[in-house]
Amino acid sequence: MPNLFHCLNGQDLGFLNIVAEFWGIELSAPDAKSALPLLSSAMQDPELFNEVVTSQAKGAQTALEALMSEGGRMPWSLFIRRFGELREMGPGRRDRKKPYRKPISACEMLWYRALIGREFLDHANELQECAYIPNEFMEWLPSAAPAHLQPPGRAAAPGEIAHIIPVTDNILDQACTLLAALRRAKPDILLDTSAWHPPKDDLLALLKALHLVSSNSLPNADQARPFLEAERAKALSFLVSGWISSTYYNELRLMPDIICEGEWMNDPKQARQAILNLLSEIPKGQWWSIESFIKAMHDRQPDFQRPAGDYDTWLIRDALKGDSLRGASNWFAVDGALIHHLITGPMHWLGLLDLASPQPSASPTAFRTSAWSAALLTEDSPQGLHPEDDPIVITSPGLLYMTTFTPRIARYQVSRFCSWESKSENTYRYRLTPSSLKSAREQGLKISHFITLLHRYGKTAPPPSLIKALKRWENAGVEAHFEHLCVLRVASTEILTELRQSSAARFLGAPLGPVSIIVHEDAVEKVLATLAQMGYLADLLHIDHEYDRSKQ
Repeated sequence: MPNLFHCLNGQDLGFLNIVAEFWGIELSAPDAKSALPLLSSAMQDPELFNEVVTSQAKGAQTALEALMSEGGRMPWSLFIRRFGELREMGPGRRDRKKPYRKPISACEMLWYRALIGREFLDHANELQECAYIPNEFMEWLPSAAPAHLQPPGRAAAPGEIAHIIPVTDNILDQACTLLAALRRAKPDILLDTSAWHPPKDDLLALLKALHLVSSNSLPNADQARPFLEAERAKALSFLVSGWISSTYYNELRLMPDIICEGEWMNDPKQARQAILNLLSEIPKGQWWSIESFIKAMHDRQPDFQRPAGDYDTWLIRDALKGDSLRGASNWFAVDGALIHHLITGPMHWLGLLDLASPQPSASPTAFRTSAWSAALLTEDSPQGLHPEDDPIVITSPGLLYMTTFTPRIARYQVSRFCSWESKSENTYRYRLTPSSLKSAREQGLKISHFITLLHRYGKTAPPPSLIKALKRWENAGVEAHFEHLCVLRVASTEILTELRQSSAARFLGAPLGPVSIIVHEDAVEKVLATLAQMGYLADLLHIDHEYDRSKQ
């Protein structure tokens, strides 16, 4: 810590005289250079120091205790938020206004008595402007319990943990689904992601940050394949370690309730690590209040994501109201909201924190470290994850069933050949169709590869009829198909003959018999009008719903 001489060095003679007056020191010197050694020497008196400190208001003494609890230094931006501003003014204005006579804060009380200094110092492994206690004074102040010895916040109340939301490893299955969908021509129509945790956009951003997906949203095969082949515990550990170290996955810019604008940059890795560090001070397995933890972060380390205390150049708006959220006064709306998002979002999705709420429909109010947390945070594989040993169930009609515990690499590969039909809680259903096989072939996939997959991962050997159908399709293409038709049936061949000789003939398709013919669906009204002109009234029966809606 800088010493007292350093603290006073650079101050003008007027300032040194103010300090001397408060300390009761007679100072007679023509200039600051000659006054500095005299004053700093006279102030190095433990009894005089104690007298000056004990005469200060309680707020000033509390500020000194807070500095002592932080090892004698604190970021200047944090210090003035907690203990008030120091009015900036030059020597002339200061001597006219005399702010030291009526200080507006504990900071000003300490400043004009030289009990604190202001300097750029190493703090949290980087150079920051800090308030500090001169080195000599540190020896005479009583030691304060370090702030980190007090848990950040409080234990959760019983009412806050009535409904428990344990961690899951569902993120692995959703990642597999998303990776497979991204290999399809139209991935969005395959996915119902409304109930996904994490949301699809967050998951895609994470997969991109971990280089499992390229910038153009296509899976990187070299990175994605080992991830999909890994055991579930190792795959989850990979996601966690990649998330912790990533500077590209930016939770602040993914939060749905705020909009970040402009070219300013934040460091998500630094913010993430600061919160993880504070979380480590909470008793393991203890349910903890989310609100109290956020408040503790505000009191102890409010600049966790803003090292320079920069609250004005970050352009952030409320997504709903459009209001600006600049300034330290919006800390809870931005920085506090980010902490809440990290706890209830990524740290829960990735298996680190269990959550709890007063009731099932309520927002989470508490958290605790999960049974997997210790292993995941040390890049180890957690215990208790279900093995991926469920086979593919294959049926003759071309339906395939896989569960969340079918090897993810199998589901990823097989799903590229199939149409996606449905997913229940734990089961995925796919169907083989000519269009899905055609799409697979356009991506360079071969039927022989698909048959090998079915043999490798199937519960039983694929039905011979299915293998025959796959090979016939590969050689001959589509040999049968269904289509929707609009059919006109009339009472006699004479009516049909007359219609085919009318102006409506161009709207007719192939005949299906002596009294039936296909009608172009978009021309039904014109054919009806022609029949009416011929003297025949017709009913519309069993018309496709899409046609009905188009005519409404």
